[in-house]
Amino acid sequence: MEHSPQIDQQIEQAAQLLKNAGNAVAFTGAGISTPSGIPDFRSPGSGLWEHYDPFEVASLSAFKHHPEKFYDWIRPLAHTARAAQPNLAHKGLAALEKAGLIQAVITQNIDGLHQKAGSQKVIELHGSAQSAHCMQCGKLYGEDWLTDETLVQDNYPRCTVCGGVLKPDVVLFEEMLPAQAWNEAQELCEKADVIFVIGSSLGVAPANYLPESGLRRGAGLIINTQSDTHLDRYADVVIREDLNEIVPAICWNALGTP
Repeated sequence: MEHSPQIDQQIEQAAQLLKNAGNAVAFTGAGISTPSGIPDFRSPGSGLWEHYDPFEVASLSAFKHHPEKFYDWIRPLAHTARAAQPNLAHKGLAALEKAGLIQAVITQNIDGLHQKAGSQKVIELHGSAQSAHCMQCGKLYGEDWLTDETLVQDNYPRCTVCGGVLKPDVVLFEEMLPAQAWNEAQELCEKADVIFVIGSSLGVAPANYLPESGLRRGAGLIINTQSDTHLDRYADVVIREDLNEIVPAICWNALGTP
């Protein structure tokens, strides 16, 4: 894919930052998964919250009182996510990690596409839809919990031990981020010398604090998003082009692969 000379220069600059880094990390948001067919939540006109009140379908209190509303909302998304495949941006980051050019991927996404692409160290700030637990007895369920059968069972899946409601291990509104994931992500960003932000508007707290914390400690910053962020003016490279083209171009450039 051909780009303008200015974009080519920015791609080269970003790749050079990654090649020279000792502790680079990637920070990804919903935008990295939209090319795989997974809708985001906040884009004007197309975001999911344009059509739903998040506190009615995706808050902890709403889930406790009306789990069927949550599952009515999440069911089509779950089917989409299960069928989705990693795109070139996911695969590029996995290749960077394998080559030792990034240490980890910190993601706001719950879709598991980074793992599908081959990334080994993925910090999931907002949890994962790939596992669940019983709200009543605490029994844990692994990757095979989410099936067509469990999605429609009595309008929501129930525990095989006690019959309690199963809750996917995703962070709902009114919940804290997982402490282990947050602490690990914070440590990675504070030690990072380059942070590669991809597909995130950096508008969701407290996750948006992480790149900022690295920046304050002198980390270089690369941003590839379609929307403005509050850190654009501090970044070394900001590219507003399609990340499914730009991220692979940066990755292959950094790896020396045509």
